[in-house]
Amino acid sequence: MVTTTEFKNPLEEAIKDNKIADPCILVIFGATGDLTARKLVPALYNLAIEGQLPSHFACVGFARRDKTHQDFRAEMLDAIGKYSRTKPVDEEIWKNFSEQIFYHKSEFGDDEGYEDLDKYLKELDGQFGTKGNRVFYLSTQPSFFPGIIQKLHQHKLIYDINQEEEKWSRVIIEKPFGHDLASAKSLQQEITQYLDESQIYRIDHYLGKETVQNLLVFRFSNPIFEAIWNNRHIDHVQITVAEDIGIGTRGKFWEEAGMLRDIVQNHMMQLLSLVGMEPPTSFKASAIHNEKVKVMESLRPFPKETMDRYIVRGQYGTGYINGQEVISYREENNVSPTSNVETFIAMELFIDNWRWAGVPFYLRAGKRMPKKATEIAITFRDAPGFLFDKSGKKPDPNILVIRIQPDEGISLKMNCKVPGLGSPIQPVKMDFRYGSYFGAQPPEAYERLICDCMSGDSTLFARVDEVLASWRLLSPVLEAWAENPPPKFPNYQSGTWGPAVAEEMIGREGRHWRMI
Repeated sequence: MVTTTEFKNPLEEAIKDNKIADPCILVIFGATGDLTARKLVPALYNLAIEGQLPSHFACVGFARRDKTHQDFRAEMLDAIGKYSRTKPVDEEIWKNFSEQIFYHKSEFGDDEGYEDLDKYLKELDGQFGTKGNRVFYLSTQPSFFPGIIQKLHQHKLIYDINQEEEKWSRVIIEKPFGHDLASAKSLQQEITQYLDESQIYRIDHYLGKETVQNLLVFRFSNPIFEAIWNNRHIDHVQITVAEDIGIGTRGKFWEEAGMLRDIVQNHMMQLLSLVGMEPPTSFKASAIHNEKVKVMESLRPFPKETMDRYIVRGQYGTGYINGQEVISYREENNVSPTSNVETFIAMELFIDNWRWAGVPFYLRAGKRMPKKATEIAITFRDAPGFLFDKSGKKPDPNILVIRIQPDEGISLKMNCKVPGLGSPIQPVKMDFRYGSYFGAQPPEAYERLICDCMSGDSTLFARVDEVLASWRLLSPVLEAWAENPPPKFPNYQSGTWGPAVAEEMIGREGRHWRMI
């Protein structure tokens, strides 16, 4: 008799071997865009390889360009060959998978296009047995979200949950959800005319990363760490999102977004809330969201008069990355030569509750950094110094590092005695890496998130009160910046860790940014 090891999903209240996704059709709006080719279709292909797609499934690309089904399939095959985490393309899997991929040409505001889509989806229901279930993925510019949802409602492509029990419809919305607090509230008001909150899946791909998911398991299944996860034992927390690339072809987008809107408001706030949250009553989505919201609502607002003391913004100039000279942000395509849009942010935050009172959270995000890295570093308080006064060397603090990317894993720095007759102390590191331990590459974030949506699990998606709480904290920062442009941009060289004033900010209390 052969026995097999069953890997459990720790984020479900009812532990199961695998998620069971309902039969459904996934419709991707903006299907000719970069996200579909780089992330969405490769994610679906990998779900097919893993046997995680519903047994009755179809995918329809919805876009404005003139294409046939075969044209679209050929483009997606090329994309899978370039971007899939599993290579080479499995011809048998692709043959079966490609027969489930279709293309529908229409303008986003064309009523006739939605009427034809409704008829076509009903035909596919009969062909594939998808039972009328729908996932609509809005991979478009945010300005199209309300109009598309209104058209879907008008043509009865999304269902009233109070009237429909046998089939369901869900909508995945890409970030950003609004560009400030007022626009986020307005967008929420517009789309909830037609959708219940339970039908809205606001996707943040960081929450689908394996290490981010493991953060909850690490905290709440290891009492030795949860017992010291508080202001009695932790000195400060650093969260870093660093990229070595510049803006590239995204100049037009970045001029409207900037680092605070694109990275801090969503990705970094989500990471902070997972680090700071209290233990949930269960692993139900609602219980986890409730605790995250409490963290967001406990964040201390930035004082307007002394905001620059707690927030540093920067913009990269010329420099060198991996030995290659690179241009400044203002020289990038579709960027104003006098732009004041930030490509770097550093900030000091405080969570005003009993667990975290007095513990600073330092957030740092930047483009054109020396390397690509995303990590959470928890620095513990120093050991009492009197034991080591005679040695002349103060022991380094213990640091727990959760690496989100690359080299996903967890490391703990602690102090040990060096072998020999003397008593020198040296920091050493215990290091766990997902790839080397489990011997398999973790799934891409979009694989997990798309599968979760098809399964009706919203745990790893952002709830509206989380989004609004984040904007409530950060919108005053945007308003202050609009009134007071930065005195001098660019203010850091490409290939460095940001402007000098960021080091001065964290250095006020004798701390420093971690060398990554």
